[in-house]
Amino acid sequence: MKRIGFLGLLSVVLFIVARPSAMIPDQVRIETGALKGVTGTTQSSVRAFKGIPFAAAPTGDNRWKAPQPAAKWDGVRDASAFGAPCAAGAPFAGRGGARGGARGEAPGGAPPAAAAPPREPARSEDCLYLNVWTSANANDKRPVMLWIYGGGFTGGSGGLTWYDGENLAAKGPVIVTINYRLGAFGFLAHPDLAKEAGHTGSGNYGMMDAIAALQWTKRNIAAFGGDPNNVTVAGESAGAIMVGALVGSPQAKGLFKRAIAESGGWMGLTMARMRTSADAEAAGVKAVDALGVKSMAELRAKPIDQLTGLNGAGLVVDGYVIPEDTSLTFQAGKQNQVDVLTGSNKDEANFGICGPTAGLNGRGGAGMTMATFKSGAERKFGELTDQYLKLYPAASDEDARKMAHEACADEITWNMRQWAAAEAAKGKKAYVYFFSHVQNVNGQPSPAGATHTAEISFAWNNPKGQANQTWTASDTKLADEMSSYWVNFISKGDPNGAGLPKWPEFKSLSTSKVMVFGETPEVEPAVPAPKLSFYAAAFQRLLKGSAGAAN
Repeated sequence: MKRIGFLGLLSVVLFIVARPSAMIPDQVRIETGALKGVTGTTQSSVRAFKGIPFAAAPTGDNRWKAPQPAAKWDGVRDASAFGAPCAAGAPFAGRGGARGGARGEAPGGAPPAAAAPPREPARSEDCLYLNVWTSANANDKRPVMLWIYGGGFTGGSGGLTWYDGENLAAKGPVIVTINYRLGAFGFLAHPDLAKEAGHTGSGNYGMMDAIAALQWTKRNIAAFGGDPNNVTVAGESAGAIMVGALVGSPQAKGLFKRAIAESGGWMGLTMARMRTSADAEAAGVKAVDALGVKSMAELRAKPIDQLTGLNGAGLVVDGYVIPEDTSLTFQAGKQNQVDVLTGSNKDEANFGICGPTAGLNGRGGAGMTMATFKSGAERKFGELTDQYLKLYPAASDEDARKMAHEACADEITWNMRQWAAAEAAKGKKAYVYFFSHVQNVNGQPSPAGATHTAEISFAWNNPKGQANQTWTASDTKLADEMSSYWVNFISKGDPNGAGLPKWPEFKSLSTSKVMVFGETPEVEPAVPAPKLSFYAAAFQRLLKGSAGAAN
């Protein structure tokens, strides 16, 4: 036998290593037909399949109905471009924050950079499309993340730049982003719609879209090298609110095994009762009557520009998708038992998330005084006000504004931690973060600090995710670390991995520490136990109905 020398053996080894992998082909077949995707623009190992219909167009007779099956097609469908984002109604309501504040696509209020040609088509009712990024090989079973965007249930889409899945997919998981119906089309409640549906309550069509997308993923993701039994549902702001509701919904049971919630839970960011279907339907009746229509059929026939004044209510307790206030579901331990990764940002209040007065009375802003700070606390916390004012002492109007800002962040961090503690109590893994890193905008530290949405580009390892941001070497390193934590959690329910600082598991609201993402990842030095205890008591007061409106 002829012997192979060292150089010959080395060349064989190099050939094996360098040989292209059997990556997912640019054409795949799913239940509705064949798709032709594209190779990633910055990651050649990634295939992208965009604008895939996961349900029929919610137009005409399908307006305000549960999503219907997508039609099959002949031939090969081009999947190189995003589908239209969802319209919210007429006129388009813009991008509201999770509790109705203004939402931009750039940190610190910087305007979005001009884009030519547009990344996405114009908004439309015909919008139930999703996108898939994969670096899997043909027969892989990679973990999957399905992302639900924020935007106050009136804006956003799965095709926004900061949700581009190439860089995350290059690290292993299959990434799915979806569109869901918004505003009047996604969340209109009306008793006639409940009668049509054959179950109690109405509204929540946008949430039904998310469930339909998860069901689509269960049936089809194997074609992209994904594991249908290893799905993480994730979202930020309104998307995280919907994730919280999905964790509490029996309609979503078994569709995912993990959840990531960035800056939001089922009740919003701060504590609040969920809106009842009765309240939402009463508002819907008033809005529909103002249009002068006599039936749902007549309303469905109206073009979008004639639906002025018709608004959605956001998520409501409909008795079906959301059987009860989800806080009660969690209190009773009846939620879907999934591993969770939750967290919030240091300067959420700079985005108007808690209202200008940090969730106390929704008015005042820079003009807040000690008197309005105290009166707002009395309305929200009642007999607990003295305890609140000891935790947030103010000797001047300037102090009051600072304390309101601090209290906003503390209430949100309590909310995200209490969710994690609830899943840990059911024996699931839970991890919590606090994002405090301030990135540069136009070459200067963002005046908004670590505001709402600031963590998104870092979790997605996407330096071009937000307009006008200018990353330093430390930003790039933090994004690589943070996205690796996310990928590890998506993969195995534990964010920890080689080369990363240890992230402690979260088990107890009063004793467990969280991971702080500042200049570098590090565990918080001490648990803010007194504040967490206060908000836990205030929440129980709210659930008992003794408090007024929380937000």
